[in-house]
Amino acid sequence: MRKSLAAALLIATAANAAYAQSGDESARQVSGVLGLEASATKEVEQDTVHITMSAQEQGPDAATVSRNLTQKANKAMSVAKSQSVVEVQTGNVSLYPSTNRDGKITAWRGRTELQMTSKDFGAASRLASQISDQMQMDGVSFSLSREAQEKTQAELTNQAIQAFRNQAQNNAKAFGYSGYTIRQVQVGANAPMMPRPYAMKAMAMSASADAAPPMQLEGGKTQVTVTVSGTVQMK
Repeated sequence: MRKSLAAALLIATAANAAYAQSGDESARQVSGVLGLEASATKEVEQDTVHITMSAQEQGPDAATVSRNLTQKANKAMSVAKSQSVVEVQTGNVSLYPSTNRDGKITAWRGRTELQMTSKDFGAASRLASQISDQMQMDGVSFSLSREAQEKTQAELTNQAIQAFRNQAQNNAKAFGYSGYTIRQVQVGANAPMMPRPYAMKAMAMSASADAAPPMQLEGGKTQVTVTVSGTVQMK
């Protein structure tokens, strides 16, 4: 009985000593932990243009307004389908009544859109000019394509990781350590802002009016940033 009790006490003492040693080791490790963040940024030319073309109609009844809008949209779409460089799709379509003070319908108004997207700014501008006798340019915006974004992020990721490693090594030496090991690390990239349309002042044009001249388009630049953050154990 005494031998069993002595053995149990010996095991408990050894376990407590091991736990205390482990706690001391953890404390030493936590005291040498350093949090870091590094980033790499690059300005990139926005390579995609988005153009909104629209047509508006007003008439005595909904059927007339709807028919006129459909005719304009179909004519514009027919011209757009003759080429393959600019992607064109139907945008928002709305039809609503105008009423007087008594709530009586006095007229109907309608609006239809075509959304154009392309990496060829010149082709997009020429197409907008070709269909300007049916629809007016209502807004222009620019964005960075997924391919360009992924390519830039891959390039910046290597730069950000190297900057993180340099920071870790330099800080470890500054604190009197010879090196470091990575405990935790995260790599993230910003998403370029969604394209913000630049509103264009609509100009009323009759069906027989000459097409508007093509507009010179410049996409400008956007910033892509990759950030590496985490903790290192200096040693």
